[in-house]
Amino acid sequence: MPALRLPHALSVLILAVTSLSIAAQTLPPRLDVPYVPTPEAVVLRMLQIAEVGPEDYVIDLGSGDGRIPIAAVRDFRAREALGIDLNPQRIAEAEQNAEMAGLTDRVRFVEGDLFEQDISSASVLTMYLLPRVNLRLRPVILERMAPGTRVVSHAFTMDDWEADHSEMVQGSYIYLWIVPARVDGQWEVQNGQGERFTVQLRQRFQMIDGSVQDGPYSAPLAGRLNGAQLTLDMGGERYVGRVDGDRIEGLGGEGAVGGWSARRL
Repeated sequence: MPALRLPHALSVLILAVTSLSIAAQTLPPRLDVPYVPTPEAVVLRMLQIAEVGPEDYVIDLGSGDGRIPIAAVRDFRAREALGIDLNPQRIAEAEQNAEMAGLTDRVRFVEGDLFEQDISSASVLTMYLLPRVNLRLRPVILERMAPGTRVVSHAFTMDDWEADHSEMVQGSYIYLWIVPARVDGQWEVQNGQGERFTVQLRQRFQMIDGSVQDGPYSAPLAGRLNGAQLTLDMGGERYVGRVDGDRIEGLGGEGAVGGWSARRL
């Protein structure tokens, strides 16, 4: 039987498709953010602003050559640090830098998409990404990260989520956010004299407004969250407490109401 011969045009098409498939497997990954190293002075200040210390687990998104995770452990004694980057070349470079620093037991690097990694266990999250990437990341931070987690961004904001602190270092902006607890809703408050009243809290990131309802009387309130610490100004009095899920325990302090608590209704 004569050998089956494909038409020339079909043979060329098959060869082209095969070549494209092979090329696609060998091409470097498409990078959402170009690699631009963060200046060392900015790295230092980012970690200072985040108050990194021995209890912290630092995750750096778009970690490049690994300078932020390495500095967090080497210079600030962070318990552990992880860098995530999509570029295998940068991962290899970062791992070599960690080895040279003698920190491979406490500094790790993962090649992959930052949106596919679990970052919820970090106590400090650092990044040098782009505005659109920050905005995609924002709901992940707010919904999955523990209240009090410090988030530091080099150069770019989180749109209308106002930074808790910002400053410029050698021409570069640095932004800090403290992940706020979730307090939106209705709460029953008991003051130090055992009196009870209801408050309705409306939350926009760390900023709080709402109303106090005491029988037929209603008055506006205002407040702010610093991680899990809530400060409310209600009826000319200052309430400071710590949010723990559906409970708030009063902290008292100078000029603040003492002995109060609240539960979510």
